[in-house]
Amino acid sequence: MIANEQQSSDIFPSDRQPTVRIMAMPADTNPGGRIFGGWIMAQMDVAGGIVALEYSGGPVVTVAVTSMEFHKAVHVGELVSCFARIQKVGSTSITVRVEVFTQRAHDGSLKSTKVTEAVIVYVAVQKDGTPRALPEREPNFGQYW
Repeated sequence: MIANEQQSSDIFPSDRQPTVRIMAMPADTNPGGRIFGGWIMAQMDVAGGIVALEYSGGPVVTVAVTSMEFHKAVHVGELVSCFARIQKVGSTSITVRVEVFTQRAHDGSLKSTKVTEAVIVYVAVQKDGTPRALPEREPNFGQYW
């Protein structure tokens, strides 16, 4: 690979908008000075929950994180963007894939890096917390995610 070339997994998705976008701040650091993994996980859960809520048309709860991979550290001052996309829909559950990219100002441009990815399962719930059936949706509902 040429030194200035980015890996394809590091290319910031330009064909869709991030579900959540936030700046990593000093208050979010761990004792090692990097952004705390739990903070990143929380942003991912929010992003996945937004997509699941929009699909379900009502409240959802997180029931599982079936996979999570941290690829690279996140640093203070980086712009953190979470991209969430529905992967699978069941009768009451929605499985969402969340990818996290950072962007850092570098020599007059933004350098993009894929830092984390996860698959999170949400369940649509009624007011009493019991599962509820998901509404019927068009096959391409939420295609813009």
